[in-house]
Amino acid sequence: MISYAPLFQTMKEKGITSYKLAKMGFPISNYHALRRGKNVSTHTINMLCAILQCNVADIMEYEEDNVSLEK
Repeated sequence: MISYAPLFQTMKEKGITSYKLAKMGFPISNYHALRRGKNVSTHTINMLCAILQCNVADIMEYEEDNVSLEK
């Protein structure tokens, strides 16, 4: 599963709040989707990388879960 925990750490380190993200043109609905761990588009990830001047790894990471892919 994808975790967005690195995003919130990156925001904290850079002193960026959700309010500042919105002022920079990032849709607050996308921010709330990220907070809830919902799926977002690569366009959304690209926007965050541009706004925060960071890499994808600073926004999201893969965490293995217990879901089996076999049927």
